[in-house]
Amino acid sequence: MKQTATLLISCPDQKGLVAAIADFLLQHDANILHADQHQDAELKLFLMRVEWDLAGFKLDTAAFDPAFQPIAEKFQMNWRLALSTTRPKLAIFVSKYDHCLADLLYRHQANELHCEIPLIVSNHADTRWMAEAYGIPFQHVEVLKDVKLEAERDQLALLRHHHIDFIVLARYMQVLSPEFIRHFPNRIINIHHSFLPAFHGARPYHRAFQRGVKLIGATSHYVTETLDDGPIIEQDVARISHRDQIDDLVQKGADLEKIVLSRAVRWHVENRVLVYANKTVVFD
Repeated sequence: MKQTATLLISCPDQKGLVAAIADFLLQHDANILHADQHQDAELKLFLMRVEWDLAGFKLDTAAFDPAFQPIAEKFQMNWRLALSTTRPKLAIFVSKYDHCLADLLYRHQANELHCEIPLIVSNHADTRWMAEAYGIPFQHVEVLKDVKLEAERDQLALLRHHHIDFIVLARYMQVLSPEFIRHFPNRIINIHHSFLPAFHGARPYHRAFQRGVKLIGATSHYVTETLDDGPIIEQDVARISHRDQIDDLVQKGADLEKIVLSRAVRWHVENRVLVYANKTVVFD
């Protein structure tokens, strides 16, 4: 597997950006493997992802920041460098529904997700057996209405202990507090069982059935302080008919949820997602 570096950039759109970035990489003998960009004409914003092979790259990655900083300052860039040798640490939060957890653990074992999973946290003990089957530490943190903040403090302590980089809510049926979310900005990925912005909040399948919709969906998004309103990473839909009952919607929706969540996690891990203006660009 090639060792690569990926540069993610967002900045005001202006002439000379692509040339400046390409010239900088050329000066250090970078072999560019992938380059993609997007201009938001309305916001006059430029976004770019460029990945190159580290074999033969003449600039030590530890020296990259000071070397690139003059270009970043000239063009007012927000940027970060990611290395393929780095495996981010993921904590999975789950309640009783286990289909998304099972899918993520299988994909991780099959090397589809380039990350570590040192921790599974649940407010119920139902999925402990699954964590044990995959050899991953499981922590049951009970969340009671009157002591929810205390539970979150325990969860944050666990996350710090395991040096967690990002969190996935795999049908975790609790609303996180704003204080918790602020510890992981754009680093908490949720799966919502509807095609947002339709049917946000609780019991979306029941409300979709009552409305008589012909399509149901699933949405994976970053978590913000506003419920089910964070930047959307991925969505998909399935067609239903008048013959489908609520149980059918739940079953069909569960398949969507697994696929949509795993895509979002993979793209996040592969540094393909840039967030701006409460939405995302997902680079191919």
